[in-house]
Amino acid sequence: MGRKLYVGNLPFSATEDDLIERFSPFGRVESAKLITDRETGRSKGFGFVEMSSDSEAQAAIDKLNGADYSGRPMTVNEARPQKPRNHGGGGRGGYGGSRW
Repeated sequence: MGRKLYVGNLPFSATEDDLIERFSPFGRVESAKLITDRETGRSKGFGFVEMSSDSEAQAAIDKLNGADYSGRPMTVNEARPQKPRNHGGGGRGGYGGSRW
């Protein structure tokens, strides 16, 4: 069990402080991070919370997964490692073709 949790289906009005407040009853919150759109700065409706122990993380999952947050059922589960991004391209680039 990991201590980093994925938290989804959040209202766009949620703040990182709100996440800390919601998760604190289950243990010490090491960090809370909302994911935002790079261009607008607006929340994407999900984030990550890191608890200080596996047992605290499991308690938060047990109590908060499906719990109401401003009329929305939160999704709370163990965060999966981020997959490497493929930025496309690769190879030689350019327009290709032969000069002859």
